[in-house]
Amino acid sequence: MIKDTANSEYVAERRSEGQLAGRVALITGASRGLGAALARRFAHEGAQLVLLARTVGALEEVDDEIRASGGRQALLVPHDLRDFDALDQLGASLHQRYGKLDVLVGNAGHLGSLSPIGHTDPKVWAETLDVNLTANFRLLRSLDPLLRLSDAGRAIFVGAEEARASKAYWGPYAASKAALESLVLTYAAEIERTTVRANLICPGPMATKLRAQAFPGEKPDTVLQPDDVTDRFVELASQQNLLNGQRIVVAN
Repeated sequence: MIKDTANSEYVAERRSEGQLAGRVALITGASRGLGAALARRFAHEGAQLVLLARTVGALEEVDDEIRASGGRQALLVPHDLRDFDALDQLGASLHQRYGKLDVLVGNAGHLGSLSPIGHTDPKVWAETLDVNLTANFRLLRSLDPLLRLSDAGRAIFVGAEEARASKAYWGPYAASKAALESLVLTYAAEIERTTVRANLICPGPMATKLRAQAFPGEKPDTVLQPDDVTDRFVELASQQNLLNGQRIVVAN
């Protein structure tokens, strides 16, 4: 199901002034945490948003917040990223509606379980790789033609320090993020001679539901808030960005 929301001439006039004015941007995991923060920031910068998450009610809440602050219409896509066949159809749907995609933000993530590898449930392993790795592969497979139709297609994925830190008990998450990094850097090499650019951002410790699951005793105000790290995403999403194949770590 895809849902449009109302817009106004006043909002259209305001959005023309932002760094992402008129750019079509798809954000996964957009209903909370970093995804919701990016949705708010990209809307403020004038982007035409396509927001993807599993729960329609949560997406509507983000969209209501955006419109209440003067943002423009959003396209809401309630979807489970593990439904790979539907991801294959997403590109065709967006092509019919917009004719291109300017920005893809692969933000959605799954922690899995923190346990010794020998104790990891195969179902947890599969789900973690499905969400963190395979879904992003299927998104690239589906949306690469649309990014190439943009005059400056930008693909941004959320990496993690655990991908290189070899931390005990983080097996599924770390392995999936390490593989995602390899996937994105390979894609960046493949599109080097095009106008598309692909990069990763590692936001570091941040007050999200995923981090609360990993560190249940941590006080949220002792780490960055999702809104604190949106600047780098805007920079990489802009037409002016020429970086490609970079892994950018946000300093705390």
